[in-house]
Amino acid sequence: MDPALGGPIKQGPPYDLISQRTLGRLYRRFAPGYGSARSPGKTRPFERPCSGTLQQLSPTGEVNPSRSSVESHKSLATGLARLWHGEPCACTRIRSAKVCPMSLHSHARVLFLVLAATVGLASTADAQTSYFGRNKVQHKEFKFEILKTEHFDIYFYPEEREAAVQVGRMAERWRARLSQLFEHSLTAPQAIVLYASSPDFQQTNVVQGIGEGTGGVTESLKQRVVLPMAGTLADTDHVLGHELVHAFQYDIASRQRSDSMGSALETLPLWFIEGMAEYFSIGHIDSHTAMWIRDASRQDEKLPTIQQLNDSRYFPYRWGQAMWAYVAGRWGDQTVRALLDAALRARSTEVAFKSVLGLTSDEISKGWHEAIHAQYQPILEATERVTTYGRTVAGDDKARHGLNVSPSLSPDGRRIVYFSQRGLLSVDLYLADVETGRIIRRLVNTAIDPHFTSLQFIGSAGSWHPQGRQFVFGAISNGRPELTIIDVDRGERVREIPFSDLGEILNPSWSPDGRSIAFSATKAGFSDLFIYDLEKSALRQITSDAFAELQPAWSPDGQRVALVTDRFSTDLSTLKSGALSLAVFDVTSGEITGLTTFERGKSINPQWHPDGRQLYFLSDQSGITNLYVLNIPEGRTRQVTNLDTGASGVTALSPALSSSLDARRLAFSAYDAGQLKIYLIDGTPALIEATALTAGVEPSAAVLPPASRASDLLAKLLHDPNVGLPESNGDVVPYRPRLSLDFVGQPYVSAGVNRFGTSVGGGLSFLWSDMLGDQVLGAAFDVNTYGTGIDDIFKNTGAVLGYENRKKRWNWGVSIEQVPYVTGGILTGLTTTGGQLAFVEETIIQRQTFRGLNGAVAYPFNQTRRLEFGGGYQQVSFDQEVRTILTSLQTGQEISDQTETTSLAGALRLGTATAAIVSDNSLFGATSPIAGHRSRLAVMPTLGTISYTGMMVDYRRYFMPVDFYTIAGR
Repeated sequence: MDPALGGPIKQGPPYDLISQRTLGRLYRRFAPGYGSARSPGKTRPFERPCSGTLQQLSPTGEVNPSRSSVESHKSLATGLARLWHGEPCACTRIRSAKVCPMSLHSHARVLFLVLAATVGLASTADAQTSYFGRNKVQHKEFKFEILKTEHFDIYFYPEEREAAVQVGRMAERWRARLSQLFEHSLTAPQAIVLYASSPDFQQTNVVQGIGEGTGGVTESLKQRVVLPMAGTLADTDHVLGHELVHAFQYDIASRQRSDSMGSALETLPLWFIEGMAEYFSIGHIDSHTAMWIRDASRQDEKLPTIQQLNDSRYFPYRWGQAMWAYVAGRWGDQTVRALLDAALRARSTEVAFKSVLGLTSDEISKGWHEAIHAQYQPILEATERVTTYGRTVAGDDKARHGLNVSPSLSPDGRRIVYFSQRGLLSVDLYLADVETGRIIRRLVNTAIDPHFTSLQFIGSAGSWHPQGRQFVFGAISNGRPELTIIDVDRGERVREIPFSDLGEILNPSWSPDGRSIAFSATKAGFSDLFIYDLEKSALRQITSDAFAELQPAWSPDGQRVALVTDRFSTDLSTLKSGALSLAVFDVTSGEITGLTTFERGKSINPQWHPDGRQLYFLSDQSGITNLYVLNIPEGRTRQVTNLDTGASGVTALSPALSSSLDARRLAFSAYDAGQLKIYLIDGTPALIEATALTAGVEPSAAVLPPASRASDLLAKLLHDPNVGLPESNGDVVPYRPRLSLDFVGQPYVSAGVNRFGTSVGGGLSFLWSDMLGDQVLGAAFDVNTYGTGIDDIFKNTGAVLGYENRKKRWNWGVSIEQVPYVTGGILTGLTTTGGQLAFVEETIIQRQTFRGLNGAVAYPFNQTRRLEFGGGYQQVSFDQEVRTILTSLQTGQEISDQTETTSLAGALRLGTATAAIVSDNSLFGATSPIAGHRSRLAVMPTLGTISYTGMMVDYRRYFMPVDFYTIAGR
């Protein structure tokens, strides 16, 4: 149901193409005399009327053959509608004859509820199966192959072949590492489904509901790892390691509990599961997570206990990683497996801590907090709050919007564009006044505008035209990356430049003459540098290799492009990723020259000083991400800030710095008091000499407590790139889709004996799919032998078989089904037979059987609009079984026991069709839509025994005048 308006979300009951209510309305219109049978009184459907006198009661109880077919159809169909919607049957007394109708078993309810949980029949992906819902659009047709390594099957498509080879080698290395950490080996070859970019990844059919922030997923049915290439070798390696930890967790859980399929694992809290994956894939040295913990440590009430980590306010990845770093640091990395085993057995982390460590979670929390304060308090005393260096432009204490990132100052420094979650429902692009922080306008609203799939706010910022009237940013629209140019004064799109061969476009930078835009983009799974000529509409690819090029920035003279790269620190032969550093691309010569800053830590986000000789940038070489400035001719680096938390965007590599060439202003985002805010430095900042730490010495600010550790097993494994790294790349074989069983639904069995007879019933459901989720086959059946016995089991069998194909943009499906509706009653009375008075008892069972073959196709135009077509053939038959038992009132002996089956009426044979246009850009809150609209326009003709055409218009609108309050209209 749609909780806001009380309308249906899925069509029913139980067919999309035939409505029992519609049949009932037609019968009432064309057969007003229904229900009279042989009695002058009108009865409720499914009651068996008795004759006016006892002597006139037929011993067989059969319906008057002269009763019209229409009357029978109408009564039965109307009763079926009542039965589906739960209306009770009547129990009345007609003179001395008692009529007690009873619903024996509703196959439809059980069968379709089971199947709805298994697979959408004749559906077109999850949204297309529904009355409303957003769509998953297949913008590309992927032709997958399989790279087989010793322990992995890598599913990839041709354009990402080189990336797949890298992932295969890294996966083998991760398997060797994790096998030592978990003291466990995977039981079967591990499937990894690889995509070249995040937009491709969001089209996967392996799992549904992938959002922009999802970097990878490991599902429980086939335990497949699904992920996109992340742009840099280090990020891809991290996500791969994280997901393979989940694969090990599922494998361990399935071995420990035969009934699980991962169910025991899924009862454990997210911080326990996700934090473990983060800790094993990153380790205990992480400046980004340390920033979160250090910020909270300034106030004791913000440091959560282990029990409080279950609260959604505490991000499970960061806090879970910090918690596991403490536990493993104090008791050793091998303790992680012991705690996992104990938690799976008990399905409780509290029991696991007590049994393995001998401490309660509160006792562990106390030690954790003490270690945090001991390590970070000296750092907090030696550093400064962010407001020491700049004033707040976005995200001050009066606002409750904690995400304000990717600042971009206008050339004159008077305006700023940034991404913010001010709109509550989505992250959008805003234009603001620098002096006051006042929002001038929202440039893009993605909450209800289907044009943009993504604004790339996690890893990208935009750029101003030199004249300050236009702004460019990278986005995803219709499954393709594009450069979008907006007139900031009018808030209108003036130009969109799509690139079908690229994956994502990040951090565009406008040249000083306004003729070109430099940007980084993913292609074939790797991040490269590109320059687009706006006048010639020509794209120039600067780099084409496995090294990463990120965050380009044009120099004031337009002769150079500063950028971030790992090409001077990464070893591709051993897949050892190095730190990101600064470099300069010479536009004339085409050469990329590295710039020297620090020997350790990352150096990112270069922004030019107006003199063209200096670069502002961000680095975490001290363990805290601060602002620095590099004098390129002198090779001298000086520090701008000494922050206690750090400059940051959403992730550790997100852009967080912008310079204004005309006004000598700097804007940067920083993490403070649990929020990402934007700050402004006016004029030339005061500079301090940067102290470079010795290479190989880890700063305490980046180390997660405790400072001294009981084990260094994980650190050694992460530091050694050769552990488990194979020399061979594996073999490539074609991918041939084969259906395999995903799961068997919970079976049920029922049996009973009463005055109606003996009943034995049961049901089961199955789901099959191929490895990529493009094809799904579902089956469910429900059997009940009531009234006929085991020999006629087919009559009381309800079954549905459905197939769905989601490989291409046109989604289609077919289904075949049989659903019997069985009801009955008992009629008692007196009669005369053979000259003696006898007691007569009739057991009446009526059955309406729906058989159908249905098909449906749908074409999604985008995520919010689709076109649906459906058609099928249905047969609805009606029969009755009457068992009559005559018992002598004189002797008490049974005189006769007869059962007769008759057809109540001729079958309905209907050809059905439907066509619908569906639109849904609504956004859901906790229980219902809270903004946007939903509409459905449908035409539904039916031909055959009954011919009619149905039409429907359903429009719903949701307004949110103030936060957390919605007005809904239909």
